[in-house]
Amino acid sequence: MPLDPTKHADWEIAEAAEANMKTVYELGEALGLEKKELLPHGHHIAKLEFNSILKRLAKKPDGKYIDVTAITPTPLGEGKSTTTMGLTQGLGKRRKSVIAAIRQPSGGPTMNIKGSAAGGGLSQCIPLTPFSLGLTGDINAIMNTHNLAMVALTARMQHEFNYTDEQLAKRKLKRLNIDPRNVEMKWIMDFCAQSLRDIVIGLGGKDDGFMMRSGFAIAVSSEVMAILAVAKDLKDMRERMGKIVVAHDKSGKPVTTEDLDVAGAMTAWMVEAINPNLMQTIEGQPVLVHAGPFANIAIGQSSIIADRIGLKLADYHVTESGFAADIGFEKFWNLKCRFSELKPHAAVLVATIRALKCHGGAPIPVPGKPIPEEYKGENVGWVEKGCENLVHHVNTIKKAGINPVVCINAFYSDTDNEIKMVRRLAEAAGARVALSKHWQFGGEGALELADAVVEACNEPNNFKFLYEISTPLRQRIEKIAQEVYGADGVEYSPDALAKAKRMEEDPQIAKLGTCMVKTHLSLTDNPNLKGVPKGWKLHVRDILTYMGAGFVVPVAGTIKLMPGTASDPAYRRVDVDVTTGKVKGLF
Repeated sequence: MPLDPTKHADWEIAEAAEANMKTVYELGEALGLEKKELLPHGHHIAKLEFNSILKRLAKKPDGKYIDVTAITPTPLGEGKSTTTMGLTQGLGKRRKSVIAAIRQPSGGPTMNIKGSAAGGGLSQCIPLTPFSLGLTGDINAIMNTHNLAMVALTARMQHEFNYTDEQLAKRKLKRLNIDPRNVEMKWIMDFCAQSLRDIVIGLGGKDDGFMMRSGFAIAVSSEVMAILAVAKDLKDMRERMGKIVVAHDKSGKPVTTEDLDVAGAMTAWMVEAINPNLMQTIEGQPVLVHAGPFANIAIGQSSIIADRIGLKLADYHVTESGFAADIGFEKFWNLKCRFSELKPHAAVLVATIRALKCHGGAPIPVPGKPIPEEYKGENVGWVEKGCENLVHHVNTIKKAGINPVVCINAFYSDTDNEIKMVRRLAEAAGARVALSKHWQFGGEGALELADAVVEACNEPNNFKFLYEISTPLRQRIEKIAQEVYGADGVEYSPDALAKAKRMEEDPQIAKLGTCMVKTHLSLTDNPNLKGVPKGWKLHVRDILTYMGAGFVVPVAGTIKLMPGTASDPAYRRVDVDVTTGKVKGLF
């Protein structure tokens, strides 16, 4: 019998379930994989040789494609990964052939306040410890790949400063005239290290590098991670890697990784990482883990390669998008589906009574502190008011032409009256609604959700993008701001406005997609504004260029690409049993 999630921590539940895990060989056999297509990393995790699988199954029809997104969350999260696992388990209980795809957790939130995103309760991805602590090394490969580009850039700047043109020519180098005040990239690491956001490098003598301002971002915000998420194959990845813009020269011309002769070596670091990772739910359904989180500061999607494999190997493929529908689903809709040419059949919108109360007027929960007392009692009025945020996201999904299924991710403290209010308002907005108790009961608790998703998948839809790729950049940003966020319009900083005008005139940049950076805690760019705020404008302070990934990145509000570590981070509760070597305290 599984442990009771009302009495045991997630890591304890995972540890107990891991005693009965399927081996990767059993998972591979059930999926019909050939021996050469399974690349084991121990007994319970494997890489999948995606080229062989996709080539062998090229003529096999795709399964049903389901995206999991959410309403605007509290700082504690609303259980998208838990719901993705629960839905997969529920479909398994209904004897459906099903695979999930989720994103690899970042060490930043795992050791901070949000946890590892393996799910929770009786709906988790296991084994938990390797999942949470580096898995098969994909993020490590991304860090090495990205930082190699920075090594190439800073070394080149040092050599160009120290050597004459003749001396450079002897070393088979040409002068790139890199402008130290116009460097696009920073260094990356996979922790939340706010003290490294802005630094000065190159202090010392001429042999100690070129002195300039620099900084760090978190690893999963790297353009290399975005390339892993959208690349179709290794050839596509190599071409994208060479287009990464690391800086500009003194005339404003982009300096790429290809210009620095480093793109090939960067791709070499990613040869293994391009293969998705195979894991499983607590109940033994296969889970593909590939690419990274943080749809607020990155694309935040499980990879196109993982989705293509899942659609070939199963009748139902459940993929997860980061954070709420205004950012995670919007990027799934207008970026990922555009690049992959895959058409979704349904979308699941996860909501909790806790988050609805937050949007309805309850005190905002503070990570690391107890949930305010106000959340413990019934308050249908707060839930009703908070459903404005839910309905807003339902309407966003409907604009994509997709059939929305609202999943009420149940807590055992929710009341019948609160649940009835959510069901009534969501159905009135045109969504199917399912109460799901997967956290407490696993797949058995997700049967209503599984049935609703199957029904939605069997109905025709009219999937369409929000904007055409030919739409000018500022019109796209305004369309996203007005139709997805509910803004009255967009205002730009002088620097962002100048960049936008220049990008609109550049035919190479003008055809790129748009990947917004914005807080996940509000529909606006102000994380403290809950519900569905009115009478506001989106402030775009900067616009970055991700030529390799294939999109421009407007940055709204004060959000940082390097999060900070809180005063009571999760690493304070993580330890190792020195007798067994087992890690405890992860969540």
